[in-house]
Amino acid sequence: MFSRNCFKIKKQVCVKQHLRTFKDEGWVGCYDVVIIGGGIVGMATAKKLLEKNQNVTCAVVEKENKLACHQSGHNSGVIHAGIYYKPGSLKAKLCTEGMKQAYDYFNAKNITYKKVGKLIVATCPEEIPLLNDLYMRGTRNGVPGLKMVEGKKIKEIEPACTGLRAIHSPHTGIVDWGVVTKHYGDDFKSKGGDIFLNFNVCDFQLESESKEIADINKYPIRIVSSDKKSINAGFVLSCAGLYSDKVAVMSGGNKDPSVVPIRGEYLLLSKEKQRLIKGNIYPVPNPKFPFLGVHFTPRLDGSIWLGPNAILAFKREGYTYSDFSLEDLASLLNNKGFQSLALKNLKFGFNEFMKSLFIDLQLKELQKFVPSISRNDLRRGPSGVRAQVLSPEGDLVDDFIFENSGPRILHCRNAPSPAATSSLSIGTVLSDKILAQIDCL
Repeated sequence: MFSRNCFKIKKQVCVKQHLRTFKDEGWVGCYDVVIIGGGIVGMATAKKLLEKNQNVTCAVVEKENKLACHQSGHNSGVIHAGIYYKPGSLKAKLCTEGMKQAYDYFNAKNITYKKVGKLIVATCPEEIPLLNDLYMRGTRNGVPGLKMVEGKKIKEIEPACTGLRAIHSPHTGIVDWGVVTKHYGDDFKSKGGDIFLNFNVCDFQLESESKEIADINKYPIRIVSSDKKSINAGFVLSCAGLYSDKVAVMSGGNKDPSVVPIRGEYLLLSKEKQRLIKGNIYPVPNPKFPFLGVHFTPRLDGSIWLGPNAILAFKREGYTYSDFSLEDLASLLNNKGFQSLALKNLKFGFNEFMKSLFIDLQLKELQKFVPSISRNDLRRGPSGVRAQVLSPEGDLVDDFIFENSGPRILHCRNAPSPAATSSLSIGTVLSDKILAQIDCL
């Protein structure tokens, strides 16, 4: 490990060059920029970087055997319009920009998507003020086509849905974000970028001399994998998702904000009832939590996902109760921020745990919106794990966080939903930061 000030090396001019690969020694080469993480944010940034400057050499390293293995490939597939986010926040700005870029990209690449729309439905009088505030927030964020609809109008959009009042977002859509990530990867490779799979980063080393590299001052950071492969970089961007805090610490950064793995489990609606749901149906979110609550999400294959809940995963990639890591769990239980969060939200956590065990409890939530659903219409479906970032005080961090742990390393510390929708706009921001910081080295 090295300190965050160890990269103060004189400015170097980035010139594109192709270096010999020493595969027998486990060294795969050196690049002006190495991006850690082959999820949607990492690949969008890699794509944008080479579109902006093809004189920069760039590689992506990914610990799995394919791209988009985790959060980018285990999500609901919603294209968000930007309703929920605090006006002026990075989330609000990058989501509205990202949605437009995403639809333009899908059209250019012939990627299948559907603009199914979304209803955010108030089912009791107490939710009306919250819904009105949410509508004002979406309007301030410039969400296109947003309108408020009353009870009878709700059924014109979603005949099976009941509610007092709803926000209708016609430009909310659905897509397979894993497929989108692979398209970003193809674009990146077509521009000369390299992707190294099965590269699990376990260490960073600062080099002053190397038998492989003539100009070591230009590529001083050696990134080492768990199986002793290595790659040298002049600049590093970490988009490590569920491991963003661990990678930050490896590179001399702060341990906080830390990551809490939150599993979201979905139910599946029976084929007989799938026809009832036309678009996304969401509840009015509880402002105390960065979770949107149990909702109805159509998929491109015609299935309807119901959920998710929000429960603690016992492993950073813990998709089931049997996925368990003693190291991950011990680290979490010793985290004072998590201890504070757990104490403040015992009731919420217990209720979510019970809904995970007993489908009938989720059924009650779903029937508030679509009363005709019965227990026989539900079965257990897929799950995903969210990298929920936590402050040292135990507060859930909601906005995107991009920070340096030195002049040569930039971290995407927090990229929750709507990071997929915002991926191209996030990629623009991060690639601009990289190029600006490279120019200052």
